[in-house]
Amino acid sequence: MPKSDIEIARDAKMRPIAEIGEKLDIPSGALLHYGPTKAKLSFDFINSLSRRRDGKLILVTAITPTPAGEGKTTTTVGLGDGLNAIGQKATICIREPSLGPCFGMKGGAAGGGFAQVVPMEDINLHFTGDFHAIGTAHNLLSAMVDNHIYWGQKPTIDSRRVAWKRVVDMNDRALRDIACSLGGVANGFPRESGFDITVASEIMAIFCLAKDLRDLERRIDNIVIGYTRDRKPVRAKDIKASGAMTVLLKDALMPNFVQTLENNPAFIHGGPFANIAHGCNSVMATKTALKLADFVVTEAGFGADLGAEKFFDIKCRKAGLKPDAVVIVATVRALKMHGGVTKEDLGKENVAAVRKGCANLERHLQNVKRFGVPAVVAINRFITDTDKEVNAIKSTAKKFGAEAIRCNHWAEGSKGIEDLAKHVVKLANSGKAKFKPLYPDNISLIDKIETVAKKIYGAKGLTADAKVRQQLTEWETAGYGKFPICIAKTQYSFSTDPNLKGAPSGHAVNLREVRLSAGAEFIVAITGEIMTMPGLPRIPSANAIHLNRKGDIEGLF
Repeated sequence: MPKSDIEIARDAKMRPIAEIGEKLDIPSGALLHYGPTKAKLSFDFINSLSRRRDGKLILVTAITPTPAGEGKTTTTVGLGDGLNAIGQKATICIREPSLGPCFGMKGGAAGGGFAQVVPMEDINLHFTGDFHAIGTAHNLLSAMVDNHIYWGQKPTIDSRRVAWKRVVDMNDRALRDIACSLGGVANGFPRESGFDITVASEIMAIFCLAKDLRDLERRIDNIVIGYTRDRKPVRAKDIKASGAMTVLLKDALMPNFVQTLENNPAFIHGGPFANIAHGCNSVMATKTALKLADFVVTEAGFGADLGAEKFFDIKCRKAGLKPDAVVIVATVRALKMHGGVTKEDLGKENVAAVRKGCANLERHLQNVKRFGVPAVVAINRFITDTDKEVNAIKSTAKKFGAEAIRCNHWAEGSKGIEDLAKHVVKLANSGKAKFKPLYPDNISLIDKIETVAKKIYGAKGLTADAKVRQQLTEWETAGYGKFPICIAKTQYSFSTDPNLKGAPSGHAVNLREVRLSAGAEFIVAITGEIMTMPGLPRIPSANAIHLNRKGDIEGLF
């Protein structure tokens, strides 16, 4: 019986983190240790890198997710190892896992098989405490908002127009809508509110887009936490909250540095969701890695319609990044599901279903091409895949001028992904990348949303209440019109209906709500039934997680 991910990770021969740092010429004094195998990079060292040239930036994205699994993080880790195995100086940059999905349905986010980052248990649980710092900073602002209202301080916040919720890093549907300040005069003014999951917090988005501590505090200053009775915005700086919040985030903002199973360097920092936020690791980690390595492999959450679009239109736009190549992860199993096969029948050869499901891959290849970045398809191998099924994927990719390369990193580590690594080097060095965002800054907010809906999702257009459209117009008048947009949408379909597989087109995208993230400097457009506080499934992963008699963690994956 093959070993589980956690058993493989537990058997890893980790090296002292200072030795891993030597691979990127990081001096030991620049590492702030969190035990022998985890560290943060000091700000002084990061600042000393500013004049170095950047390496090549590779984005790993995927087809639309299915219950069959795609293995995007596993491929990111494997590709980093593969690049090192063929003699390149490479590192990876991925997001920190959220406890909500870890104990919910998705499980951990540290890769899998023989393509993992370690120490796996630490990374998937509390790690270096970054998420606790982010949640605490967010909730400090929540507490200061209610305290400001309680004492009647200026500017006077209308308690009916508080726009700032609380957060917790757990899937908890019972907290989506709450009434707070109940219990009498001493507890304040009762009002309706709610919780979001920490990874949906604007603080998380700011944390991942800030270029340094000063930029972090500037962005926190600009958070709109509510409005006065005459509808004037009240910001975090107006209630003098940003200084203390920045203090709480000071150490967390330093990028985390760990290693892969093959003792290659890895940055894991920040973790916004891609279906309700921008889904990319921190700008600080990515830009630091680019100064230290010749190749940096990063990922964006879920399918390319969500994570990759936001990586290009938000992260790259804001941080001045120019990706050199894109890897789109696909599996035979997932494409079969997009072709109509049930999960129970995935083990049977079905070339026709693969071809039908490849409509999903085609849409993603077309979409990546819109951004001017060359792509390659990574076929994440499963033992049940047949040559005919794999060849169907290769034929689809070839129609769009892309290679599709079979990868076996889950079972073999770097050895199983060397062909992809060699092709990525060739693609990144080809000079073919002519990156451009999907839309310009100076068109209207509603046009930006509609551009993504039509060009990326294949929709015929938007539906939105007059109230939503009016809100967007008001924000444009207030000076927020040049912001990019961050669409919150189901990850399971190009449409807002999670049951529509493949590549649906001609559907309408219902724009249900819009939110201003003035500190993160984007507009959140919420579509369909997407929730910013997930719930646990009927049988959560937490049911299987426990300590064995030796005190080791079991059931974490």
